[in-house]
Amino acid sequence: MNTDPIADFLTRIRNAIRAKHRVVEIPASNIKKEITKVLYDKGYIQNYKFDDSTPQGIIKIALKYNPTTKQPAIVDLQRISRPGLRQYRGADNLPRILNGLGVAIISTSKGVMTDKEAKTLNVGGEVLCYVY
Repeated sequence: MNTDPIADFLTRIRNAIRAKHRVVEIPASNIKKEITKVLYDKGYIQNYKFDDSTPQGIIKIALKYNPTTKQPAIVDLQRISRPGLRQYRGADNLPRILNGLGVAIISTSKGVMTDKEAKTLNVGGEVLCYVY
């Protein structure tokens, strides 16, 4: 049993990047699917596929690398809110990551989105992770 599935999701991606894998498979959940969609929309991953052949389902993520330098698009993933200490922020004090170069993924009442989208919709929520 995994006590923090989002941290496991981020760790699997982090480990796959360090091992220079092209594809990583992760057990699926609704929140992980939403985080995957945000990562794809912001250009941090190349592609993704939801495989529902098993009861839980699997997320297959194709990682993105620079074709010439072979550097990954994701430099770091940090879990912020965790089961032992939840981090909630209002719309007026959402975090800025690397002066706007990175994104904070936030779970709001209107769905999972980045800090910039939450700021434009004027909603706050739980800060899940930082990606840059």
